[in-house]
Amino acid sequence: MNPHDVATRPGAHLVAEEFGVEDPWALSDDRPPRGPLYLVGRMVAEAARDVDELHGELTRAAQSAIELLEPIRRGDHSSMRGRYGILRSTGPQIELLVARRGAAYEQLTRAVSTYRRLLSGYDAALASKAPRRRLSLAPEQAPGRDDDWAVSGDRQLRALEAVEAGGLRFHQSRVYGFIYLSNGQGQRPNPEVWPDTVQRLVADGLLDQDTSEGLYRPGQLLSLTPQGEAVLRDARTTTPRVSAALSRGNTAAISGVVTDSAVAPTTSAATKPSRSR
Repeated sequence: MNPHDVATRPGAHLVAEEFGVEDPWALSDDRPPRGPLYLVGRMVAEAARDVDELHGELTRAAQSAIELLEPIRRGDHSSMRGRYGILRSTGPQIELLVARRGAAYEQLTRAVSTYRRLLSGYDAALASKAPRRRLSLAPEQAPGRDDDWAVSGDRQLRALEAVEAGGLRFHQSRVYGFIYLSNGQGQRPNPEVWPDTVQRLVADGLLDQDTSEGLYRPGQLLSLTPQGEAVLRDARTTTPRVSAALSRGNTAAISGVVTDSAVAPTTSAATKPSRSR
């Protein structure tokens, strides 16, 4: 069911019908910045916002016109007299808003069509990689996995911490199948967490995905498994130990250099033969 009323938010309603997202800005979430889907997704969201704002102005202007015409409906013909006409400036304002809203809606439909074409190409590319990514081997038996990038660096730790904070949900478009994440406030996680990272951690048994809830709405809640909790604890304790060891090593190296430089002149002076006169 579409969460937006077409009578109040026609722009957001159209986006929800086409892509299955409640928030049009979710179309650019988890997309590489400056990538085609990111840029066109923002165009769709901005166009939907413009349509909804203009529709709101048009609705208010129409309501004002209805109020001005209400006395006539009641038979009060004296209200038809007026130097500037019955509707005064409201009539031209309505005409202008109708034209602006129509242009904005046309811009929205063009942006939606462009995003749909890009998304179809993106899904086709993902489908071509699927056989390589969905290996039946255990992680330790598959050294050549092509999704290792998803847990490289601090991506795994960020994802585990975001799940521990609570409210992280995994969503999927019911129409086109693209995926995105939202936090407990229904916003994009900050720091950023990649859906690919979550999928990898679920496959590795570090996260549990509540499949009893809908992917479209409210999204499937993610939680740490006992194994995930253990990995998170180890990551938090290992990182300070490594940093401390590196710090101690650097301090020792610097101290050694200082000691050698301080001792060298003294040793040289003590062993230097005296001149005979």
